[in-house]
Amino acid sequence: MKFTLSALPTAMMTVALMSGPIVTYASTGSDNIESSDDMTPVTVTKIVDADGQINNQTAQTAMAPSHTLAETHAEHSALNTLIDPITHKAVDNSYPLEVSSFLSLEQAQKLLAQVSPKIAANQAAIAASEYQTEALRTIDNPLVFARVSASAYHLDEDIDLSSLRNGIVNGVNNTVDNAVPPIADLPDLPNFGELVGERIPDSYNIKRSGSTTGAGLGVVWPIYTAGRTDALTGASDARTQEAVADSILDKNELYNTLIERYFKAQLAIIAAYLREDAYDTLQQTDHMAERLFEEGFISRVDRLEAQSALADAKSESVNANNDARLAMIALQRLLRTDYRIKPTTPLFVSSRPLPDVSYFQDLALNNHPGLQKVAAKRAQAQQLHALSDTGYKPTVLLYGYGQLEKDPSWVAGISASWKLWGGLDKTASLASSNAQIRQADLSEIEVSDNLLLLVEKNWHDVNNAQSRYQALQSNVDLAAEVLRLRRLGLQEGVNTTVDVVQAQTQSLKARTEQAQAANDYVQSLAALMQSCGTPLAFNAYLNAADIQLPTLYTE
Repeated sequence: MKFTLSALPTAMMTVALMSGPIVTYASTGSDNIESSDDMTPVTVTKIVDADGQINNQTAQTAMAPSHTLAETHAEHSALNTLIDPITHKAVDNSYPLEVSSFLSLEQAQKLLAQVSPKIAANQAAIAASEYQTEALRTIDNPLVFARVSASAYHLDEDIDLSSLRNGIVNGVNNTVDNAVPPIADLPDLPNFGELVGERIPDSYNIKRSGSTTGAGLGVVWPIYTAGRTDALTGASDARTQEAVADSILDKNELYNTLIERYFKAQLAIIAAYLREDAYDTLQQTDHMAERLFEEGFISRVDRLEAQSALADAKSESVNANNDARLAMIALQRLLRTDYRIKPTTPLFVSSRPLPDVSYFQDLALNNHPGLQKVAAKRAQAQQLHALSDTGYKPTVLLYGYGQLEKDPSWVAGISASWKLWGGLDKTASLASSNAQIRQADLSEIEVSDNLLLLVEKNWHDVNNAQSRYQALQSNVDLAAEVLRLRRLGLQEGVNTTVDVVQAQTQSLKARTEQAQAANDYVQSLAALMQSCGTPLAFNAYLNAADIQLPTLYTE
């Protein structure tokens, strides 16, 4: 199978990979970067939140990732369960994506935002924090509750009446004695106490059964909490903002990792191509040396040197192809596909100078999520301070309860409570929150200083890589010309095979170094955009670049 390099104008491509025009790359053996059969695109796993709403799209039509603090959601779709191609585990709440193996950087960025488990996990954390905040917002609302009861009873009990009977007998006798004066002539009166006592048993058995039901409705309404609810809600909001900032930090880092792997794969492919090209050139040199040796124009030593150089070139070509495979696999793992990704966006360099470093430093101070995280930490400390300040302020409640009966009974009132002593020390709590606010203020200064320094370093790295790339062009041109002359000299007997091999080595070195300088430029530019908090701005510099290196794969 043949792999076509993109045909770019000479003015746009300052790196010459061969002494003549480069049209095709012939894959001649098992060491080639790709096999002869293109792999059929298969589905990859897109991980989203269960409550999220995202359309089924291809990587070509997916919306660009948002960098706002409030993440948006698309329409609801039916959820599937897929097998993750990397871990081979079942992943719930996932969508299948049909993705071509040929991917531009922009398409890869869109795909990454949809398949990354870290991004999905961060979105789940943000959603959890947002739901918690929403739950706290209703804490001051009236609480209405209903009470329903039903009970049954059964009583079977023997009650001892002997004490009661004795008391009654004695009481009756005393009453009679006091009411009737003793008269000698009267006959003996009956014992009225005994007469009454005979009618009272020693014990009495009680058996009762039945049931009762009841229902009631009550309400409790905290009408004054001294700002405690607002402080709790504000702290939860601040934690949500911190989670969002962490999510953006992780996303920006993932974008930078993608650029690193994507263009390292491009560099490895170029290196493999250059090694294959060097091998092809040395094959021609070897054939020429063999003919010259047979005709007696060169010595056996020269012939053996040509053979040794060819064997070394073959080994280096195999190693370079293996390195290219590994780089493409690393990109494949990041994008979570079970087939090899073929990058179509070329390495690039812009000959135009960057804006002044102050421009990028202002971008960092306005956009970097690290500063947003520090601001969220400060907001949490402020809300904690407000909560601590309510320690000895009253809480006022309205309450009421009524029985739902034919003749209902009810109770209603107002209650106020103060903490007089004990519990969390207010003074110490206020001091702690003030210290946390000061910590956040000082952290903001430190983060800002580090950001400004990091931006300046990355800015200089971009400029250095740009200058190095341009400086290496003369080396490339010189090495190509020297190689051409050495090969002509070998044909005419002026030069030896050693001269040709040395010229070939120098040409390979010059072209490889320039390609490496282009990759250094790209990686430094990506680091600069990440340090500014605007990683996707990298694409604007890519599209505006006036120098592009050849790429093996085109869509």
